[in-house]
Amino acid sequence: MNENEPPSGRPADKNAELVELGDIDELLRHVDRLVADRDWAGLVDLRDRSRAALERGRQLWPVAAQCEYRTALQAPAELAATMVVEGAGQFTLGPLAEVVAQGSGWAALAPHVAPGPLLSVLAHERILRGEDLTTVADIALEVPLRIQSWEPDYALAEYREFEADFPHPDLPRGDRVELPPPAPGVDDPDVVNAFRSVVQPWTAQSNGRAEVVAIEGTAEEAVSALGPRLARWVPLSPADSFALLAWAGASGGAHGRRRGAAAGRIEAWWTAAVLTGLDDTWPVEPEELGQAAAELKWFAWSRDEPDTGWNLRLAIEDPVDGLAWAVAASDASMTR
Repeated sequence: MNENEPPSGRPADKNAELVELGDIDELLRHVDRLVADRDWAGLVDLRDRSRAALERGRQLWPVAAQCEYRTALQAPAELAATMVVEGAGQFTLGPLAEVVAQGSGWAALAPHVAPGPLLSVLAHERILRGEDLTTVADIALEVPLRIQSWEPDYALAEYREFEADFPHPDLPRGDRVELPPPAPGVDDPDVVNAFRSVVQPWTAQSNGRAEVVAIEGTAEEAVSALGPRLARWVPLSPADSFALLAWAGASGGAHGRRRGAAAGRIEAWWTAAVLTGLDDTWPVEPEELGQAAAELKWFAWSRDEPDTGWNLRLAIEDPVDGLAWAVAASDASMTR
């Protein structure tokens, strides 16, 4: 028997019996048994029965979610891909397109996902893992179908059976600097909205808050307009800055719903396009955006005190136009 096939003779009645009993702890243990036996058909059957029970008022959503997540994470590609559908994975550790993309390549997954937005998301998740899909038709999302030479190695989620890591891009602590007085503010709603979009799950779904300022002056003066007089200061490359923006844009913060790495990359590209004035020609030419981003000065900063939780603190300076922007976004949590 092929190892990807379910064991023969396993009665579906066991799933039906456990669903009717409604013992969530026992059902979750049964999920583990099904995975250990590589009984993927049984796992999908349990998902279907648990979902049907929800319609009868039985609160078995943790079971349905765990079935979907474990199938996406551990089942063969042709079955894992079938979890990439609207409505699946709402209560899992991350979006199932991102989970599925961790384990298998585009060629193995794509034939088993219906055409549409989620297929495009899956494609871009695979692009972030090194695939070049420039020859693939009908993939949207308006960012390139391969990673550009000037882009970073994006920080990607690492999914496991019962937990996940969402690594933060590595940055030095930076030098301690005294900030100058703040400079006059300017009205720049497009930049403000772009930064707020990056951390929208933090502020809308969790405990987060975000402040964004635009000024005539330097990056240091922009940060000063947010209140600090002392800060840790780290010059960044454009690639480092894209990595930070994408990390924040992918995340859900402390309690919000994670959007995934593909969404994070889009947020980074859009924010950079707005900062460089290229948003009017969206989708932008990749090399044009890379060159324009390199003409800005990028900095990470932090308050001169320990940080906890999820934080995005960037300052950007346009030395040609004499403008600068700063963002301070955070969400309360003890861990990332």
